[in-house]
Amino acid sequence: MDRLQFFTPVRISRGQEGLAEEIYSVADAKEFLRKWPIGRRGPVYQCAVNCCSAALAGRMSAEEARKAFTGFARITRLLAEDMALPMGGGNVDNVHALRR
Repeated sequence: MDRLQFFTPVRISRGQEGLAEEIYSVADAKEFLRKWPIGRRGPVYQCAVNCCSAALAGRMSAEEARKAFTGFARITRLLAEDMALPMGGGNVDNVHALRR
């Protein structure tokens, strides 16, 4: 396995259609972030970009970059619901409460 591949892809959900995109690697995450609208780029976005850049440069692991990208996806409400569930189960109602 490539050292920049994620152990588990990050699933991004766009809109009500339920269409999901899977991000499999640091390079995929960096490309997704590159396309993010300039007007919506804040500190969480910048953290994710910095972590992806560090992983690509060999200064951070792919999984650390994945955590930063997952945080970005969660904050921007793009993280697929099945990925947003708390560890150990939990129910979807709790996830929706956190997103409000």
